[in-house]
Amino acid sequence: MAAHDDGILRAILGPTNTGKTYLAIERMCAHSSGVIGFPLRLLAREVYDRVVAIKGANQVALLTGEERIVPPGARYVLCTAESMPVKTGRGDRPREGPFPEQFAFAAIDEAQLGSDLERGHVFTDRMLRARGREETLILGSDTLRPLIRELLPEAEIVSRPRFSTLRYAGAVKLSRLPPRSAIVAFSAEQVYALAEMLRRFKGGAAVVMGALSPATRNAQVAMFQRGEVDYLVATDAIGMGLNMDVGHVAFAGLEKFDGRRDRRLTISEMAQIAGRAGRHQKDGSFGTLSLGGETGPQFSDEEIDAIEEHRFRPLDHLYWRSSDLDFTDVVSLIRSLEERSDDPLLRPAPMAIDLAVIKTLAEDPVIAHTRGPAARRLWAACGLPDFRKVGPMHHARMVRRLFSYIHEGGHIPHEWFAAEVARLDNVNGDIEALADRLAGIRSWAYIAQRADWLADPLKWAERTRSVEARLSDALHERLTQRFVDRRTAVLVRDIGARGADALPVTVAADGEVSVGPEPIGHLAGFDFKVDPAARHADKRLLLAAAERRLGDELDRRAKSLLEAPDEAFTLVVEDEGGLALGWEGHILARLSAGRSLTEPAVRTTRPLDRLSAQRRAELRARLEKWIESELDRHVRPLKDLGRAASDPGVTPGVRALAAMLADAGGLLPRRAIAAQVAALEKADRHSLHRLRVRLGALDLFVPGLLKPGAQRWRAALLAIRAGQPMPRLPDPSASTLDGSADPRGAALAFRRFGASWIRIDLADRLAAHAHAAKQSGNAEVIDQALVTSLGLDPATVERLMADVGFVPKGDAWTWRGNRRPRRQAENVRPGNAFSALAELKRK
Repeated sequence: MAAHDDGILRAILGPTNTGKTYLAIERMCAHSSGVIGFPLRLLAREVYDRVVAIKGANQVALLTGEERIVPPGARYVLCTAESMPVKTGRGDRPREGPFPEQFAFAAIDEAQLGSDLERGHVFTDRMLRARGREETLILGSDTLRPLIRELLPEAEIVSRPRFSTLRYAGAVKLSRLPPRSAIVAFSAEQVYALAEMLRRFKGGAAVVMGALSPATRNAQVAMFQRGEVDYLVATDAIGMGLNMDVGHVAFAGLEKFDGRRDRRLTISEMAQIAGRAGRHQKDGSFGTLSLGGETGPQFSDEEIDAIEEHRFRPLDHLYWRSSDLDFTDVVSLIRSLEERSDDPLLRPAPMAIDLAVIKTLAEDPVIAHTRGPAARRLWAACGLPDFRKVGPMHHARMVRRLFSYIHEGGHIPHEWFAAEVARLDNVNGDIEALADRLAGIRSWAYIAQRADWLADPLKWAERTRSVEARLSDALHERLTQRFVDRRTAVLVRDIGARGADALPVTVAADGEVSVGPEPIGHLAGFDFKVDPAARHADKRLLLAAAERRLGDELDRRAKSLLEAPDEAFTLVVEDEGGLALGWEGHILARLSAGRSLTEPAVRTTRPLDRLSAQRRAELRARLEKWIESELDRHVRPLKDLGRAASDPGVTPGVRALAAMLADAGGLLPRRAIAAQVAALEKADRHSLHRLRVRLGALDLFVPGLLKPGAQRWRAALLAIRAGQPMPRLPDPSASTLDGSADPRGAALAFRRFGASWIRIDLADRLAAHAHAAKQSGNAEVIDQALVTSLGLDPATVERLMADVGFVPKGDAWTWRGNRRPRRQAENVRPGNAFSALAELKRK
């Protein structure tokens, strides 16, 4: 256990959803005092509520930029990283509150944010300097491991594996989003738009974003947790919150504005957000969201693998800024802020907003010569966050005015403060206006937390807190009420005035069907379904308007299908194991038994009934042509056997064997047709060779039909004829199978020997070697190299040799002849032609 002057130091590293935050809460509550620094105000507030429930409100403090709850006897502090009370150094802004010089316990959460461009230097500073008297925890991603080892060699590193698995689920449309999903967007506008769409199609959504007050955010999360809504829309702030019951995370985008430019999320950021899916031992999934017929954002294969396996490139640096500042004058202060570390792992922090503001103000010669305590107050004023996101130049104007009041220890005039807060205390207006006021009030809430800036800080802190809560609630109310009754009112009114045929019907690229401006259903392939969210009273009117106008679109799709290349069609195995034909993800027809094994019947699905009889016939012919093409490509020898069976120019012996092989799918055990094989003339054998038939010692088979594509089509054709589900096929690269293989699937290319299966051609090689050795007088009847390569056990080899006609005698093998082995039942394989082989043996 790592110990040092400040007690035990541990780094708890692992992916999201590993309970690191819960562990920190538990450890802090076990000490006499403690402090935890969080990356978000929302998270600090959430943990504050949890610790209050454990320790009582009189012992717990909350410190954030905009909120300060400090009871006189507070011993436990939950705060943002910036507000974390650490040991006072020359560069620290003043400590506030009745806190001890050093807490018994200290922790910094999400310490990997030390690599963040804007705030990284804060997390690096806390990781290096925040220490508990008895215990210190550094919580973060496993990407921190090499830096912890280098920068804090005394730290004990503890890995926390994720308790559940996380898998990639691909892209999903909003209409098919599974319940208990969270959609993550990277702008307030997109959050609002997605929440409105979910309200229209899914009955509602909770909203979580930094613009909401903690009370509103908690109410939204509680609504989701209680199941009142099944969907949640959030900004990337969700990636750093405590676990919620989210099963799937859908990314509405993979790019965000980081304060300087639009950029793609890093893999670690993607994983941080995706990791919200799943809870404890409940697995989760992640993917992307496609909207408006567009493909939407796409993960790369590398990103998917890294997120699923929790493998990320280790961090090779952290951003650092000196905390030992020189307040001789402003020029010296800026110089000390831009000082570089001697450690190559600690890179100079990019210019944060506070440094940019003070450099802008230093262009004024009067401010540039500010010295001593006044320089400290200037630096404190520059710490005002740019909540309005107006940039250093505009933000510096507000900081300059603040400093003009406090530079000599004075207070901000309450008239100015009151007037600015009153201007923002207005819940009227649209969503954008409310969001702008909310950003403004957060600035004044921050100022109200500075006891040395206001004459009556408690009064103004309460005032700004109440205004922020009202604005947040009003913002949420606008979101939940927007477009509630807009859905069909205009449409019904227009239909009544102009008639259904007069309304424009459009079909979007993703199949969404709209009458006028409103979506009323979805056209998937040729299947139209009315939007389930449409009111029952209006559904018939909207359906009538769409059905009258969908004929042209259906005909256009039919023409596109007829002209489509073969690559556009697929053989589909449905959930119940049935075989169907697909096109662009839609089922067009199902296959059933036809005139012969290689001529299955094509039954078009009901949605195609909307087409004319001529179009349906053309589509059926196109699908039959595709099947014929696929069979020519994959199982042409099987079709050749069928033609040979009915060719009068072929000898009866060859015709009989060709018919049996064609009917059995190209594979028969030799023992079952030994008499027919023995009766073949030399010319007959040549004819079968031209048909690519191998007369093996154990089986008659066509080597080309053992290929993966041929196996799949043979399995499909035999299953269709037998009326059975598609069997589970073995791995295409497998040479042997164990007893867990599906017998119906394995028997298409493998022969069974006891509990093991050997591929037909490999078993034939072993049998051929044994016969060749016998004829040449060679005692080595077993191809030992091939047996070793296949990994065959002695029992399997003995069963194979018995089927070939050899029995062990001492250390050698003795030819027994082609007598029927006692284990005959083991060689009757249910997959060999399924019911066809049984019928053959009966005859």
